[in-house]
Amino acid sequence: MRVEIWSDIACPWCYVGKARFEKALAAFPHRDEVEVVHRSFELDPGRAKGDVQPVLAMLTKKYGMSEAQAQAGEENLGTQAAAEGLAYRTRDRDHGNTFDMHRLLHLAKEQGRQDELIGLLYRANFAEERTVFDDDERLVELAVAAGLDADAARGVLADPSAYADDVRADEREAAELGANGVPFFVLDRKYGVSGAQPAEVFTQALTQAWGERPPVRLIQQGSADAETCGPDGCAVPQQ
Repeated sequence: MRVEIWSDIACPWCYVGKARFEKALAAFPHRDEVEVVHRSFELDPGRAKGDVQPVLAMLTKKYGMSEAQAQAGEENLGTQAAAEGLAYRTRDRDHGNTFDMHRLLHLAKEQGRQDELIGLLYRANFAEERTVFDDDERLVELAVAAGLDADAARGVLADPSAYADDVRADEREAAELGANGVPFFVLDRKYGVSGAQPAEVFTQALTQAWGERPPVRLIQQGSADAETCGPDGCAVPQQ
């Protein structure tokens, strides 16, 4: 079974939602047969790469709230994150363009290191002091920590077209699926779960999606009693 997760590194609920989903997946009996793929979604796609500002300033401008309201929201997110065992800096974080991070995640996907990189990017953005925005060397360091080659990561960051089409394709697909916010989880292209739901909701979704997988239909070509191997051993050809 495949689970696709549309998310953005700048999204705090994606950070929390990933932890809740992973808690459900860890307890799922068929977890080793579940493939998880991270898909790109930008919350602020029109923001220029060098346009970095404090989170509180972004929130007050975008949502028309007071600074006190914005800070209260951050404190609540910190509490929610802590409940999932996640570190979260409720003050002095910044906000910026995430397009380069998504491009690196597509490189990581090719190398089988996507989950490692997205986890490091989330932690760097939400729990650590050094910014991940407009700092290519910081992104290279995180890519290397995830198991990627430093030169390969630098090559992607130096070429704005590298994996750009992959990011845009993910975003178009999200729109086609009706996702207008993240996190957005799609199970076997049959069920969707929107938001950072409690782990119990993800458990229910995994169980339902697994139980409704279509059975394999055998196509008989040639002899119906062709040799096979089973728990009792393999058929021995007779002369």
